[in-house]
Amino acid sequence: MEQFVGALNNIVWSPALIYLCLGAGLFYSVLTRFVQVRMFKEMWVLLFTNRNSTKGISSFQALAVSLSGRVGTGNIAGVAAAIGFGGPGAVFWMWVVAFLGAATAYTESTLAQIYKEEEDGQYRGGPAFYFEKALGQKWFGLVFAIAMIISCGLCLPGVQANSIGNAAEMAFGSGPIIDTAIGAFSFTKILVGTIILITLGFIIFGGVKRIAAVAQFVVPFMALAYIIVACVIVALNITELPKVIGMIIGDAFTPMAGFGAAIGWGVKRGVYSNEAGQGTGPHPAAAAEVEHPSQQGLVQAFSVYIDTLFVCSATALMILITGSYNVHGSGDVFLLQNIAAEIAANSPAFTQTAVESTLPGVGAPFVAFALVFFAFTTVLAYYYIAETNVAYINRFLHIPSLSLILKLALMSATFYGTIKTADLAWALGDFGVGLTAWLNIVGILAIFFLSKPALLALKDYEKQRRAGVANYTFDPDALGIKHATFWQKRLADRHSTPASANSTESSTKNSTESSAEQSV
Repeated sequence: MEQFVGALNNIVWSPALIYLCLGAGLFYSVLTRFVQVRMFKEMWVLLFTNRNSTKGISSFQALAVSLSGRVGTGNIAGVAAAIGFGGPGAVFWMWVVAFLGAATAYTESTLAQIYKEEEDGQYRGGPAFYFEKALGQKWFGLVFAIAMIISCGLCLPGVQANSIGNAAEMAFGSGPIIDTAIGAFSFTKILVGTIILITLGFIIFGGVKRIAAVAQFVVPFMALAYIIVACVIVALNITELPKVIGMIIGDAFTPMAGFGAAIGWGVKRGVYSNEAGQGTGPHPAAAAEVEHPSQQGLVQAFSVYIDTLFVCSATALMILITGSYNVHGSGDVFLLQNIAAEIAANSPAFTQTAVESTLPGVGAPFVAFALVFFAFTTVLAYYYIAETNVAYINRFLHIPSLSLILKLALMSATFYGTIKTADLAWALGDFGVGLTAWLNIVGILAIFFLSKPALLALKDYEKQRRAGVANYTFDPDALGIKHATFWQKRLADRHSTPASANSTESSTKNSTESSAEQSV
């Protein structure tokens, strides 16, 4: 199975996809005049604008759901794998793909807002929706929806759960080995898998509002705690910091594992972590209640910075500054060996070793605890994304039980991922990420050459911003954007509604915390 999935990954993650991810980010960075830099202050302002409704979630909640998908195992075990197989220079390429990918994230999330729909009393959208409407190709939307269900419903949850199981086993021991019908597994992994399964079922059967409420509470807390610990470790080894920075930059161009390996692993794990271009971020972006599509595009662009430049960098600096890593060459050869050979790169072990070396007795349990929050909220985000694509497919197939089948399949994949081997879990995850990245990046480039809707929306938003408007509006017809039915209807409703009602509709709701309580 591992050989088969590995062969598929060699096709999907060919150099073409590596340079497509980098090229698309550079392309949109130039066209938007580096919106990720110019509008940085605006991102902060929009982040704390607490618009909400019974049909949508706030920008902050949408960011939290998106971050719960972005900030996960990739930030701990993924960074370790990038260093372990691509050398320290891979970290530099993770930074590059994050900086350029922020422009890609703006584009795909703005498209999700432009072409979103209102279904069953809530907002839905994503690549499948904008491929159908902007490209006029329903078949492409269906292909993407199926690929995303396979990726987020079956392939990716196992990676997150596997890291939780491995970290728990390293922190607390394996316990007795239990023989089952599908193999022999440690008691610790079975217990952890069972707890995850029960908690996951309780939340995903509660719908997107419950997922958003959990994410907005857990994600900021876990990210902040993790970064604080990383800062403590860096501070205790501060004399090594200039050397580490020099090593990251130097090895990016003349790395010990080869220039191609550094780029390949840096981009692969960068895309896996920040999800820019992968097509997952647009789903929660479409669910946000905003006045203008570009607003959520900017918020989602900022989430890429949080993920890679903050959390991934925290992991990388902890590992490198403490020397808690090996660099693998071909076969069983090590290009650099600082720690025991049996410590796997495709696991949280590098990170746990790094924290443990500076804070004895704390490292393994802390990383295991952090992974529980990081990985579990990521699985929740995967469910929401897969469920959105099930809803899209059901517009054509009308299979009522399809959503229930997804829930059961995702829960099974999560439990199995907790107990299976790390290499197979990561191979399946890489396949899922690569498959959807190919479809999404090619699709959004095709949309640009056809009609440029995301760029037109940005120009319109900046024009209104310069004019100092009190309430933003979005008129797709005036901009020449077709099939944006949600925004066309909203504009028509406002024109036919008395001013007093308009004022009530556009008023800001209570704080995000109050909204979350009502949602639960």
